[in-house]
Amino acid sequence: MLLRNATLAGTDTDGPHGLIERGAIAIEGDRIAWAGPEAALPAQLARRDTIDLEGRLVTPGLVDCHTHIVHGGNRAQEFEMRLEGASYEEIARAGGGIVSTVAATRASTEDQLLADALPRVDALIAEGVTTLEVKSGYGLDLETELAMLRAARRIAEVRPVRLRTSFLGAHAVPGDYAGRPDAYIDQVCLPALNAAHDQGLADAVDGFCEGIAFDTAQIARVFERARHLGLPVKLHAEQLSNTGGTRLAADFGALSVDHLEHATDADAAAMAGAGCVAVILPGAFYTLRETRSPQIAAFRAHGVPMAVATDCNPGSSPLSSILLAMNMAATLFRMTPDECLAGVTRHAARALGLDDAGVLRAGARADLAIWNVDHPAELSYRIGFNPLWKRIFGGAL
Repeated sequence: MLLRNATLAGTDTDGPHGLIERGAIAIEGDRIAWAGPEAALPAQLARRDTIDLEGRLVTPGLVDCHTHIVHGGNRAQEFEMRLEGASYEEIARAGGGIVSTVAATRASTEDQLLADALPRVDALIAEGVTTLEVKSGYGLDLETELAMLRAARRIAEVRPVRLRTSFLGAHAVPGDYAGRPDAYIDQVCLPALNAAHDQGLADAVDGFCEGIAFDTAQIARVFERARHLGLPVKLHAEQLSNTGGTRLAADFGALSVDHLEHATDADAAAMAGAGCVAVILPGAFYTLRETRSPQIAAFRAHGVPMAVATDCNPGSSPLSSILLAMNMAATLFRMTPDECLAGVTRHAARALGLDDAGVLRAGARADLAIWNVDHPAELSYRIGFNPLWKRIFGGAL
């Protein structure tokens, strides 16, 4: 396949958006064979089936690098409680929050978990997403954590999307272990992590380092086990307070640290030194009506790559629009449209440890999004409007 007469964004070209006007992309199988200015197209690549894109914008397929898209039930009632004045922590301490989703998830079969997730997955695919991360963390027992990960893996069997899973057993302390987080880590989380690894269900290990969840010493024990198993780590940190999770994640060479509303300049420096990606999650900031923004200026100053993701989950970010996440990152946090596009392509891929996604270059996967727009800034600019024309996944239109 040869795509011609296109505007390319997300190439390795210097300048905003990695923009190439009057560009072309040649595809061989499921890989990009060549991408660049059409005038420089090698002659041998010009003799193949051609699609004239009539000036449309082509970007890498979008990457949603942080979701909790597999879960049971919803928390619309808690949404109402928050509007009446209850805080996230008050709801959690009253038995709501993550724990309420745990009950609904445990009551669901694996088939139900998959069926419930697919409409949310379809919404993301319809907006150009070609790579999706899915976390466990709503089972908090061995059987349900594994069922969540199996359901997540099955998404890629029934939908054209690349799937990465993260084991998030250290998400919350279930009711039957209330006040005994270390016992939960010993008796449930670590055995479930071992089982997930043995069954090939986990690509990475995540945790929630927060006052209402786990402290740095407890997360460190989970990360030590991940290191022993050869699995990379990620961390929810500094969302509601600063607990030192960012520096812990940096010490372990984490792929990413996510949320980061309460991160400091020193945290940004630690992430830069460790090569961590900052995953910005405006959906949770918006839904929880937070007032403290992530330290975007500090991440810029230290050269920390910033990803943007939906954080799609039933409680704090019931968001299944990657385009709206981009708009929120721009309007709420003043990220530039260039940063937002990089945040859902190359930097989001890096947050998942992928080096063949999120960029238009030879050798990368031929996962592309083709848009009815004139300029990449339109992808962050519009609200509630989807300009996707076509999607290419693994070289197939």
